[in-house]
Amino acid sequence: MRAEGIETVRRILCVFPRYTSSFGTFEHAYPLTDGVSAFMPPQGLLLIAAYLPEHWPVRFIDENIRPAAREDFEWAEAVFVSGMHIQRQQMNDICRRAHAFDLPVAIGGPSVSACPDYYPSFDYLHVGELGDATNELLARLARDPSRPERQVVLKTADRIDMSEFPIPAYELAETRKYFLGSIQYSSGCPYQCEFCDIPGLYGRNPRLKTPQQIIAELDKLRECGMTDTVYFVDDNFIGNRKAALDLLPHLVEWQKKTGYITRLACEATLNIAKRPEILELMREAFFVTVFCGIETPDPDALKAMHKDHNMMVPILEGIRTINSYGIEVVSGIIMGLDTDKPETPDALLAFVEESRIPLLTINLLQALPKTPLWDRLERENRLIDDDSRDSNVDFLLPYEQVVSSWRRCMEVAYEPEKLFARYQHQCDYTYANRLKVPVSPEMKSWANIRRGLIMLRNLFWKVGVLGDYRKVFWKFALGRLRRGDFEGLIGSAMIAHHLIKFARAASVGQQNASNYSIRLREASVPAE
Repeated sequence: MRAEGIETVRRILCVFPRYTSSFGTFEHAYPLTDGVSAFMPPQGLLLIAAYLPEHWPVRFIDENIRPAAREDFEWAEAVFVSGMHIQRQQMNDICRRAHAFDLPVAIGGPSVSACPDYYPSFDYLHVGELGDATNELLARLARDPSRPERQVVLKTADRIDMSEFPIPAYELAETRKYFLGSIQYSSGCPYQCEFCDIPGLYGRNPRLKTPQQIIAELDKLRECGMTDTVYFVDDNFIGNRKAALDLLPHLVEWQKKTGYITRLACEATLNIAKRPEILELMREAFFVTVFCGIETPDPDALKAMHKDHNMMVPILEGIRTINSYGIEVVSGIIMGLDTDKPETPDALLAFVEESRIPLLTINLLQALPKTPLWDRLERENRLIDDDSRDSNVDFLLPYEQVVSSWRRCMEVAYEPEKLFARYQHQCDYTYANRLKVPVSPEMKSWANIRRGLIMLRNLFWKVGVLGDYRKVFWKFALGRLRRGDFEGLIGSAMIAHHLIKFARAASVGQQNASNYSIRLREASVPAE
């Protein structure tokens, strides 16, 4: 589906802002790859690019790969921007640069939808999802591409059904330069965790694309060169369990048809461990990773944040169950909760060791607008507007104690010896349970072999020779090489390198303690 009924032609420049250094974007792993320089293709902007009238020329630039240049702005008649809170300053910078060419700039996506007041300089604010606000924005630009006299706020009241979404314009992106592919099946989540803004932004009743749309998108990603891992960016892959069960057989058949070249990953609540019928189909569809928002091993804390569904099965038992299907668990962890005690950091580190989860995104609590947490802390006068802090929450424990505890947890959890021991466990007890897939001609192609050799060369030189934890690396690497497990070696060591580098910077105060924090280590870019 595309926007229709517009005869005027407009040239649209879509610019995705650069990320601030982040635990979850894996930038320290990029130098070990064969040319990766960005995290994932942005679904929102590529969807908008595909929805534009067919006769409108569109240019897409991801500033994680290259900055928009003078000739890009000179070519354009309007600029579209989208992003998350962590990209706020970069989005304002794009707006400033576009205005230097007197171009109208429209911003959409999750950050402006939650906090329109963050973006006073933009000409058009697109609040909400694809729908009537999008059509109104395009109609206004079609009539007049000059900047409006004052800011225009367009709010979506009538959303376009996801079953009518066009395939995102993956052809505009340099897909081979991304660490992961991205795809979306559903939007929304039925749960109401206190800290989460998803229900407020996208609703509690997950809306869906059709399985046929997903297969078409996967085919398009392959055509555009993305063949490694594709991440379902759904807020909760099992938010609608029946829909997940409807989709999975289609994914299984697609994998059989294409030779299991592509690994799949997703986000889901931990209670997926109670659904063996889903986990078995995920294994057959070659899902290799699931991100679970475990948040904390403390039952009292889970109850306080309204995440009781994490207790439907004992947490460690749930992790082992998921691992038994060959699926590695990645976990979100939050520190700074009201239920935290002085001994919480030690309990968290004990959980890391017991769970054998290699990758845990440990964040300080940050209150986001449109969440019950924000509303509660606002009532309690515990929201702090101070960009120099790592969190906007007035913790019950002393602020410096909480930050110091976070830094210690990052330092200890990602000591090379401990981290590689957890990856060794995954290789032996999780990856070993994965579906044994046939070696397709595409896997045996010289291009694929060459990619693997480049990554091995980079690992051996940059970590095995130049790295200061090379002894730990070689102990792990030689064990994988003896078993012929090149994939386990490359995948584990690349991610481990990022985690070690990031955690070291975090432990000495050189990284934000929250992925949502507006405290940025880079030079501030003011709004106009």
